[in-house]
Amino acid sequence: MDHVLTLVAPRGALSTATLHAARDALAAIGAFTGTPDWLAEAEAVDLPFGGLAPDQADAAARGALAGQPVDVIALGAAGRRKRLLIADMDSTIVTTETLDELAGQAGIKDRIAAITKRAMNGELDFEGALRERVGMLKGLPVEAMERTWEETALMPGARELVATMRAHGARCALVSGGFTFFTGRVAALVGFHEHHSNTLLEDNGRLTGHVAEPILGRNAKLATLKRLAAEEGIGLDATLAVGDGANDLDMIQAAGLGVAYHAKPIVAAAARARVEHGDLRVLLFAQGYRAAEFAAT
Repeated sequence: MDHVLTLVAPRGALSTATLHAARDALAAIGAFTGTPDWLAEAEAVDLPFGGLAPDQADAAARGALAGQPVDVIALGAAGRRKRLLIADMDSTIVTTETLDELAGQAGIKDRIAAITKRAMNGELDFEGALRERVGMLKGLPVEAMERTWEETALMPGARELVATMRAHGARCALVSGGFTFFTGRVAALVGFHEHHSNTLLEDNGRLTGHVAEPILGRNAKLATLKRLAAEEGIGLDATLAVGDGANDLDMIQAAGLGVAYHAKPIVAAAARARVEHGDLRVLLFAQGYRAAEFAAT
């Protein structure tokens, strides 16, 4: 079979009835299917198929499973395991927007979060919105960043995703429109090989209200994906990019497996693959990893 449809549900919640519904939906529009391969009992299954394009299979299965907490990803069967991972940080590898949480230390979280929301949904220029938000933090003691870090939590599945891909030879990079203070800590905690982000400028123990130029934004994320792929001597088809905001969209669309993760509407609508229900472990199942292969963390 040329393609694989992967279904993932919360642990213990994926039934054979759900699998059969997806299979029947594909058959109804002309697909032929193979023997299901369970990657994790009652959690993740691969359904080989042919006779349809991946986007057709994806749409048919999603329609059949509407209302169920099941993630659906259809891909070509060849080259599923990627050799480069590029991941956004905020609301992807960590559960929060660190700039919004930092603004909470200044008592202006709601004001800054409103701008963040618009920027992440593509309504505002990312670079301009970042400068505006950082300017509102002028004079904030740098200790506020440490307090924000103490309250930052990893996204479920983050460590397993990176550890498993590393164990199988992939290069893993954290590429964020956020700040080095946080990306450095997240990269070390999760196990990324490297991190790329922006730098908040400070003077005499307080934020200056400025960010170092040039700003790492949407174009820079795509450029980083292409540069790291070239350094690894691989094509973009061998890469995985994941993120949730509009500044992630170019790299998501360019990667061989580009995933909109619990993403803003503009990103979810434009990405070829999306995760709406599960955690980051879904990205491993989408690559054909079995739960028994996940690296211990």
